[in-house]
Amino acid sequence: MLGLLLLFLFAAWAIYQRQTISEVTLELPSRITDKLDRLWDIAQESLRDKKYLRAEKALLTILRVDERNATAYNRLGILYSKQQAYEDAIECFEIAQSLEPSASSLHNVGLIYYETQAYDKAALAFEQALGMEEDLAARHIAYAKVQEKLGNNKRMITALERAVELEKNPQTLTILADAYDRAGQTELSTDLREQAAKLIVPEGQSKRVKQPRRVVM
Repeated sequence: MLGLLLLFLFAAWAIYQRQTISEVTLELPSRITDKLDRLWDIAQESLRDKKYLRAEKALLTILRVDERNATAYNRLGILYSKQQAYEDAIECFEIAQSLEPSASSLHNVGLIYYETQAYDKAALAFEQALGMEEDLAARHIAYAKVQEKLGNNKRMITALERAVELEKNPQTLTILADAYDRAGQTELSTDLREQAAKLIVPEGQSKRVKQPRRVVM
């Protein structure tokens, strides 16, 4: 009788243990997710406040938990570029690109190469980024800057014209106007500056919206 009682108690304990282990296993992913969320908050806040060492520690901890996190590598690359640790930044962006190909990673690599005056490599990186995502004016402007450094004025102007097509505002119009000036195309430059001036709203003055005339029937 005692033996049967012990056997019953052991079986009950084993079932309880299995349930407890299952509960812990289910809780682990949520605990890890919560930890990663907190680390992301720390990294973003630290980057914003220029507390780079704290941000680096948070990002490296994220990568220890999730070593294939392309976004973390991208953020780490941005952090290193802000500190002018360009080789480390390029390595991070290239790892991010290998894990999760994106135009942003390629564009960031291009910016680093531009800063280090490796203009041929920068141009190639920007071209690859544009091949993946070409509907952002900023990408074309960056590519134009590289082409200017390489002495390719025609490509520079073509890229800036595309940027204006995508985002026509005083900034893009002025950048293209400056390029036209350098290329000796003063008439085109003057026209663009006039367009830019019309788009600028004086400070403290809201842009008036014309209301349709009310028709009395």
